[in-house]
Formats: sequence, structure tokens, C-alpha cells
Amino acid sequence: MFRQLKEDIACVKSRDPAARSVFEILFLYPGLKAIRMHRKAYWFYHHGFYFIARWISQRASRKTGIEIHPAAQIGKRFFIDHGTGVVIGETAIIGDDVTLYQGVTLGGTGKDTGKRHPTICDNVMIGSGAKVLGPIVIGENSRVGAGAVVVNDIPPNCTAIGIPARAVKRDGVRVFDYLDQIHIPDPIAIEISRIDAEIEKINEKIGASKENGNENI
Repeated sequence: MFRQLKEDIACVKSRDPAARSVFEILFLYPGLKAIRMHRKAYWFYHHGFYFIARWISQRASRKTGIEIHPAAQIGKRFFIDHGTGVVIGETAIIGDDVTLYQGVTLGGTGKDTGKRHPTICDNVMIGSGAKVLGPIVIGENSRVGAGAVVVNDIPPNCTAIGIPARAVKRDGVRVFDYLDQIHIPDPIAIEISRIDAEIEKINEKIGASKENGNENI
């Protein structure tokens, strides 16, 4: 247990430049408190003590603003930065070294049965306010941009943005040991660039037609 706590604290310290000390992380970080309480709730849930498990999870929600269903499976070095408004559903599965920011929802669509919530693979970062919905898979080393709504699988090593989210970068190489929210392409700028390129092609065709004497173009 002490080894796990030490690993959790080291995880926060490595990913949050605002973290100044071990004591600050241990006593003042809601994300750390939420995951520690979730581990207790998870143990009770999987030993058949469902009421106690839900009581712990609801108490954690009131204390931290982070709601994690006690049945959710969460891997090692899970980091919730800030945390207010984070919701993680019952059948969600989260791998190792995953980072979530405030306002993230790993929820259901209301149309599925059984496995209703997302699977988040290792080394994934999900930006603030993003909604990942349904029994979909976010592949390893992928990033989901702030405010995105993800309703389809995202392959590994991708950056996904937009509503609905789509992958705008594939097979990107991770240079650092953490994932950031800065270098994410702007979907509107990408679309404008595409339209500009199409207009340029049309203008070139019109110009070529006029040079060939076809004035009706």
C-alpha cells in the first residue's frame, strides 16, 4: 500500500508543474484523494459489499467533485488534474499512465447494455471538458483535445479533436514522458485551408480554360 501511494505521489509530481511538495500532493490534491478512495470502494464492490462501495464513492464525490463508479477498473499511475466534474462510469476500463483533466466524462450513450462505457488504453491524455461516450476504445498513446465528443474508436498514437471527434494526427511520436494539450491542431483552420486549396484549383482551371479560348467557363 505504501509503495502504491509513493507511486501515486510521484506520478502527480512528474505531471503537474504546480506541485511543490509531497505533503501538498498528499493532503491537497483531490485527484489523488479520489483514486485512493476508489480503490477502497472497488475492493468492497468486488467482494459483494455494494452499499458500502457506493457509500465510499459518493463520499469521495462530495469531497472531491470527482465521481467514479466503484466497479470501474483503473490502472497504475492514474492522474486526474484539477478534477472538478470528472465522471467515470461503471464499466469503464482505464489503463496505466492515463491523464484526465477537469470536466471529463467517460460515460454511456443510454443505448448499450453490458459494456456501456469506454476503454482507455495506456498513456492516453484526455483534455478538459471532453466527453468519451459508449463502449469505444481510445488506443495507446492517443490524445483527446479539450471539449471533444468522442463516440467512435480512436486508433493508437492519434490526436482526436472536434464534435464528433476525429483523428487529425496519426502515428505521432511521443518525445516527452507526458502528454500536453498545447500542440493540438485547430479543426476549423484545417477545414479553411482545405477549402482555400479547392478554390485555388478551381481558379486555376478557369484561368486555363480562358487561355484556351473557352469564354463560357
